[in-house]
Amino acid sequence: MTKTADHFILVCATCSGAMSTDQVTGALAPILPEGFAIRTVDCMAGCSRPTTIGLQAPGKAQYLFGDIDTELDLDAVAEFAGQYRLSSDGWTSATERPPALFTKTLSRIPALPTERVS
Repeated sequence: MTKTADHFILVCATCSGAMSTDQVTGALAPILPEGFAIRTVDCMAGCSRPTTIGLQAPGKAQYLFGDIDTELDLDAVAEFAGQYRLSSDGWTSATERPPALFTKTLSRIPALPTERVS
């Protein structure tokens, strides 16, 4: 039985980085934790730091990483995906993330509030 994904890796389809979108998604797919799906998206506005990759899940902070251009970076993204999956709110400090991502974090966006905001 296959579980439905509730966590997502976003890979920029328009970045002109060291690896193509197909190379990135092909390398990530077999190493991501269970419950993740990969989505390719058009431009995440990280054009000066290709390739950009995001992580998102309902009720969790979202992340955007840039300069993802080596297998080591992709391994770090997969490692962080595991940390992110286990976190109740997605919030992590830079020192908790894999060292390869330390200088590659472009943004961390707080989760949307679950209660109605007026």
